[in-house]
Amino acid sequence: MNNLLKASSVKDRDPLRSSVIPKASPAGSRRKSREAALQALFFQEMNPQTSFERSLEIFQENFPVKTGSRPFFLRLVQGVNQYLADIDREIQKHSDNWRLERMSRVDRNILRISVFEMTYCQDIPPRVAINEAIDLGKQFGTEESGAFINGVLDSIFLERYGKNSPEEIETPAHERKI
Repeated sequence: MNNLLKASSVKDRDPLRSSVIPKASPAGSRRKSREAALQALFFQEMNPQTSFERSLEIFQENFPVKTGSRPFFLRLVQGVNQYLADIDREIQKHSDNWRLERMSRVDRNILRISVFEMTYCQDIPPRVAINEAIDLGKQFGTEESGAFINGVLDSIFLERYGKNSPEEIETPAHERKI
């Protein structure tokens, strides 16, 4: 693993869930991180013969990610890479009549980023991850991408939380802190 990938690691902690990544980064910075992560994951998928680490190096050499966006960008691409099999199973489970291989690379990687955020980034509300994914789909995908992405992610959300967002689910009285 190269030094670039080690940069976000913290000894004895999972770097993807680490509090080292600023939780209150500006929305524009996170948006740029998501856009760059989508492009990096797409690039990696187009070059399967190249290792993830080398692909990430090449991407950043040719398309440098701004310093303010880099920590969240790395968190996303490394996280998707680390949990890819689990993320893909979740997407496949909720994408009726669509095999992953049949999805556009853009839609597939947007879904991967969002499912990673919904599953492994407790500092990001699931609805934010979903809305950001829909926006990315509208920006980089086809006319149908936004609706398709929304459908898959909404299915995942409903299975996990029901109709309420995690922030809206009331804590039972016996578990409340006084």
